[in-house]
Amino acid sequence: MNQYIITLKTDGPIAEIGLFNKDQALDYFKYEHLNQLSENLLIEIEKLFRKNKLKFSDLFGINVYQGPGSFTGLRIGISLANALSYSLNIPIIGSAQENWIKSGINELLKAKNQKIVIPEYGALPHITKAKK
Repeated sequence: MNQYIITLKTDGPIAEIGLFNKDQALDYFKYEHLNQLSENLLIEIEKLFRKNKLKFSDLFGINVYQGPGSFTGLRIGISLANALSYSLNIPIIGSAQENWIKSGINELLKAKNQKIVIPEYGALPHITKAKK
């Protein structure tokens, strides 16, 4: 039985997207998003699915890197992962470990589900004060 898992890492200027069947890598790529991550992340995931002849309904789970990293990058990637998990009613795991892919996939295969992943920025975000 296939258990397709997508992995996402959006902590910096290079986004990483992977597709696994259980713990076997089927496809994995990195791309420079040029500060347009919110515009192109879902498009890149859809390209990955078309290339591998899959539909979103084929997904078993989502594994997302939760930090530390860029405030905006993590927020965009994790928000998309949470939305997909909720809308498809599939489990999601976030990991901040060095071997985040392996540990996250193992957790999903053990039927773990965080329901929602919260980013771990590694420090307080630097947010510009509003101009008056």
